[in-house]
Amino acid sequence: MPRQISYRWRLRELMAARGMFTVAELMPHLTERGITLSSSQVHRLVSGTPERLSLPVLATLCDILDCTPTDLITTSAQNFPARRAAGEEAPINLAARRPTRVRLTQEG
Repeated sequence: MPRQISYRWRLRELMAARGMFTVAELMPHLTERGITLSSSQVHRLVSGTPERLSLPVLATLCDILDCTPTDLITTSAQNFPARRAAGEEAPINLAARRPTRVRLTQEG
């Protein structure tokens, strides 16, 4: 059964809860902890959902916001039943669809 995993990046929410509303307010905290990112990189972290994130950056964000990675990234998983074609009741039995061998006989 296929399983779909999704996640939600909550950096902007946690920043707002701690009174930080702009990238400019976050950048000095990153710099003082040894993380050097450009303002455009930090903007993408805040405004978007990162596909990849280094562990030092994740650990630094958790330290700045006094949270855990689970607070920053909420995950969910959902099972999906296997898809069937319209009108199909059961999986196709390939053995039943195999053609039978023809026997040739001489005519008389």
